[in-house]
Amino acid sequence: MSFSIYVTGLMMGLSLIVAIGAQNAFILRQGLRNEHVFAVCLACAVSDAALIVLGVTSLQQVARLLPWLDPLMRYGGAAFLAWYGAKSLYSALRSSAALTAAEATSASFRQTLMTCLALTWLNPHVYLDTVVLLGTISTRYPGQQTSFAAGAVTGSFLFFFSLGYGATWLRPIFSKPSSWRMLETLVAFTMWVIAFKLLGGM
Repeated sequence: MSFSIYVTGLMMGLSLIVAIGAQNAFILRQGLRNEHVFAVCLACAVSDAALIVLGVTSLQQVARLLPWLDPLMRYGGAAFLAWYGAKSLYSALRSSAALTAAEATSASFRQTLMTCLALTWLNPHVYLDTVVLLGTISTRYPGQQTSFAAGAVTGSFLFFFSLGYGATWLRPIFSKPSSWRMLETLVAFTMWVIAFKLLGGM
């Protein structure tokens, strides 16, 4: 395994997932709630790893076999993100002055995990970043794609678990109802912006 190419994959993987998006906003909120954090981080990291491996090993074959996948994921993902954004905004608007991060209504493990997987697998941007972009970049390193993929997978695990458990440090800030409402509003508009970009083909 080439260490330099491993590091390149690690840095590329991190650079693509650091930006605030639907998945990251959800992990941050779960971390603040201290609710099913390990399962959510693991689900996102394993999903990313599977998509990275798919992109590195099978990018061209997937594009030829499933030409209908792009429009399906684009419109389905946009619809889901629009709904989730509305749900978050509703939560922000109905929050009372007594609501705190710790007192927020808890979701079941199954509901949380299903939402997490939907935000991951129904978002075409995830496929663009992991399958298409990382898959394409890996072709620059013939014979060393395994090192590149291992680095990118490591980056996903590091980022998701750092985000989920690092949110603990922000918990005192979000003990204020106003901060929690701001987060819910930010999540809502993040989802809507991504949905709008998907419908626009961006």
